[in-house]
Amino acid sequence: MGYLDFLCLEDRAAAVVTDSGGIQEETTYLGIRCFTARTSTERPVTVTQGTNRLIGNAIDSLAEAVVSSLGGSAMTNSPPEFWDGKASERIAEVLVAWHD
Repeated sequence: MGYLDFLCLEDRAAAVVTDSGGIQEETTYLGIRCFTARTSTERPVTVTQGTNRLIGNAIDSLAEAVVSSLGGSAMTNSPPEFWDGKASERIAEVLVAWHD
């Protein structure tokens, strides 16, 4: 499956179960619940943002997390600060200011 097709599936999902770091970021940006089958993450902002939950490797943890979360309130789509697609503009501004 191509990347854009997969991203469309993520965007339409009620929740995603993964062990991928990249998918943790994508679901956070999209405001989709993510359950990560790991005990740690290199993307902690996804956990503090509230879109990602580390559930470890036990199947019981996965089932409990999904069932309890899907019955809850809807996620809000508000990406973390600076996840606005304008990083290159901010970098250019800093470089121009530094050069002047």
